[in-house]
Amino acid sequence: MTAILRLSEVVKTFPGVRALDGVHLEVREGEVHCLLGQNGAGKSTLIKVLAGVHHADAGEILWQGEPFAPASPQAAMRAGIATIHQELDLVDDLSVAENVFLGHEPSRFGFTRRHGAAARTRTILTELGHPEIPPGRLTRDLPAAGKQIVSMARALSHDARLIVMDEPSAVLAHDEVANLFRIIRELTANGIAVVYISHRLAEIREIGDRVTVLKDGRTTAAGLPARTPTRELVGRMTGRAFEYVFPPREAKAGAAPLLEVCDLSRAGEFAGVSLTVRPGEIVGIAGLVGSGRSELLETIFGARVADRGTVTLDGRRITGVGQAVAHGMGMAPEERKSQALLLDEPVFKNMTLASFTGFARAGFTAAGRERAAARRTADNLELRPRDVDRPVRTLSGGNQQKVVVGRWLLGHTRLLLLDEPTRGVDVGARAELYQVVHDLAADGVGVLLVSSEVPEVLGLADRVLVMREGRLIHEAPAGELDEDTVLDLVMAGSLMEGEAA
Repeated sequence: MTAILRLSEVVKTFPGVRALDGVHLEVREGEVHCLLGQNGAGKSTLIKVLAGVHHADAGEILWQGEPFAPASPQAAMRAGIATIHQELDLVDDLSVAENVFLGHEPSRFGFTRRHGAAARTRTILTELGHPEIPPGRLTRDLPAAGKQIVSMARALSHDARLIVMDEPSAVLAHDEVANLFRIIRELTANGIAVVYISHRLAEIREIGDRVTVLKDGRTTAAGLPARTPTRELVGRMTGRAFEYVFPPREAKAGAAPLLEVCDLSRAGEFAGVSLTVRPGEIVGIAGLVGSGRSELLETIFGARVADRGTVTLDGRRITGVGQAVAHGMGMAPEERKSQALLLDEPVFKNMTLASFTGFARAGFTAAGRERAAARRTADNLELRPRDVDRPVRTLSGGNQQKVVVGRWLLGHTRLLLLDEPTRGVDVGARAELYQVVHDLAADGVGVLLVSSEVPEVLGLADRVLVMREGRLIHEAPAGELDEDTVLDLVMAGSLMEGEAA
């Protein structure tokens, strides 16, 4: 196959940071080229260079054999490179069709053809396997998985020869991932190249052709077969040989429940949920996207109002976020950028957000004490870089997640709710986050976590709850379950529905 894209010795420097330090990459027509690397390895910077968001400081980029330096994202798209970013760049107050054709609206005689945009959007969504998404619907009303589909439709609305997909499966259910892979195979069969970024190595093996690995802004391996053994891939990313590394857990003696949820229900999302979490216990919830897992955690935290049932923390009734935080409950939500972080504020302000009153004297906040506390937490979490005055938006996804967890470490949290704690987080940062969760439990903090990755639930949790279609259907000690059993439980309803259809 012919190389459609070539990068040689590409360098990109920001103040105090050399994000790309001599990157090599070759992508061929009709292939799925997977890009691997830890958070902070340079993947996001590299794709922003290709997308015209950043400009390389040195090196050579050849696109279809010609020097390439797009002046803007629009220029990159006109050249035939479309990018689906991990943090979706959709406009919530526009319709689906308006987002799909934003910046290149169909027009005639200078007037936008809205009906033409809607019809073309409907065709693209049908090709993507989602004809049920109305082109006229406001994007803000879609779930996270629906927004991902709209972002893919936008990429396909251009005459792209290369599509960059950054963690496209992160918010997709199992059947939606299968549909995504079907779409990718159809694209590559038509000669379109795909650069696929994912931390899920099983996906790389299933959909990828070749792999390039980045570490500290440099290429450590180029054009490896996608079926290269895990140990070698992870070793090139981190210098260590692991994919999932879970700290050993000791059996906890019985204790009175810290969290008690009784008959909790919320119409259209979940019903009749009862569960407990004891001090020092890690309870994991496994289930498909759309099973009600995230909605359940948000209701327990008080961010959503239940229709029925009660939540008590150490005997105290919880009916709102203020009460939850005041009584020692914290939550790291799935969408950390939109729901948990003040992206333009420094790290130390984000870390002290839930406990800032503890740093106040005579009505004034002591910024020096805030910084000192945040530095200690950053050191404990091995935050990289450890500059607590740095705007949090400049950190990698894994380090942003550490900031969210660090907030609750400072807040003397007794119960921590974790929704997809390692979404978009590399294998190295995952191991560090696993150790943090383990240490919290060892100190007596109760943990209730949701994860789409069954090995993560089984590896971290003492007890596992299986959720399907808004109900808890099974509970067992983690040691009595395996991945196949859990997948059978969470997917049984979906499979039966599919057979009936």
